[in-house]
Amino acid sequence: MKKLVKTADEWRKTLSPESYRVTREAGTERPFTGQYYDSKDEGTYRCVCCGEPLFLSDSKFDSGCGWPSFSAPVSHEVIDERTDTSHFMVRTEVTCKHCDAHLGHVFTDGPAPTGLRYCINSASLTFDKASTKE
Repeated sequence: MKKLVKTADEWRKTLSPESYRVTREAGTERPFTGQYYDSKDEGTYRCVCCGEPLFLSDSKFDSGCGWPSFSAPVSHEVIDERTDTSHFMVRTEVTCKHCDAHLGHVFTDGPAPTGLRYCINSASLTFDKASTKE
């Protein structure tokens, strides 16, 4: 997969100020404020920067942390994980492999079968609601 690279000005033209702060500056939205933290709709969560499919609603669960939480990405080919030592903590940062957008962090306190909790900022996502067939 070829990396999507843009200048800061190019990202600012296409992203909201909050999405820019979160995805390009590794920010974090306040808990319980993001548009997807309590969403129960079925569909696909995509990277707000490049549109890459990242998480499916069937892997989403209510962790009580205030951010959308997922037990697994669509594929491990769409994300990168790296050590984050900011804020006097050691965590695992999750980024979009296609455009390097900061998405959130992954923790090892999630449900079976993965045991993982991908704690993802709503500001880093868009959502494609699944169509319902009658």
